Amino acid sequence: MSKLSSSTTAMTGVTAPGTVSPEAQTLPPARVHSRPGSGSSSGIAVVTVLVLLVLWWGVTAAGWIPPLFLPAPAAVWEAARQAWGGNVQGGLPLLTHIGWSLLRVFGAFLLAALTAVPVGLLMGTSRVARGVVDPLLEFYRPLPPLAYLPLIVIWFGIDEVAKWLLIYLACFAPIAVSTRAGVAAVQEEQLHAAQSMGASAWQLLRHVILPAALPDILTGLRIAIGFGWTTLVAAEMVAATAGLGQMVLNASNFLRTDVVVMGILLIGVIAYLFDLLMRRVADALTPWRARR
Repeated sequence: MSKLSSSTTAMTGVTAPGTVSPEAQTLPPARVHSRPGSGSSSGIAVVTVLVLLVLWWGVTAAGWIPPLFLPAPAAVWEAARQAWGGNVQGGLPLLTHIGWSLLRVFGAFLLAALTAVPVGLLMGTSRVARGVVDPLLEFYRPLPPLAYLPLIVIWFGIDEVAKWLLIYLACFAPIAVSTRAGVAAVQEEQLHAAQSMGASAWQLLRHVILPAALPDILTGLRIAIGFGWTTLVAAEMVAATAGLGQMVLNASNFLRTDVVVMGILLIGVIAYLFDLLMRRVADALTPWRARR
């Protein structure tokens, strides 16, 4: 029987059912190649932070950099302990400064998200909206917040409205641009498939465009909150009596570099923790993009 199968394969070039061709027997085993950059980087990140802390301690302990320019980690920790009890310039405890900064940043960020996402969807789905909003958005988006801060103060005074508006404008642009980019990236096949099934404009937006653009929207939110924290110091320059940015600015006037470094580290840690939270939210809402 095996001789018959072999002769049949040789004559017809077709392998008989239930047999394995000689070519298949000589093929090497399949290799699965991982995506470039895939895998967890948590361990590398922890090692990097530890190395930087050791270098910081070593440089300051050796006296290579004067404490005025780079205080030692112990001095920064002592500054944090003093600020916790309100024993820094201004006399307010650290929790008060953190609370005011969180209120300003996340309040303005939430308002920006609630307005910028619909605007981005309109820009991506309506040429009229794109023609109206795009010039204004692209005009002010490259401007640094300090450039239009005096104008905001003239228009809205020095109360909380000016601070919230400055952070709001910093967060609005990246969310709107990312949302528009997400809408533009929706595949034509998805739109045609939904339209062929009789989907209305609202159903098309709700069930096709918004889910497809969601990964880009979440990326825009992550970028926007970073802009919000970077704008915080400029916002709290406007007659603020509390806030992490105000604490850092006040400490710099008195050459308290330890308080300045402590405030910078605290702002960075809070922003990083929120970014980690946003990553988890993105993984939960868009599992198909979790590993990209």
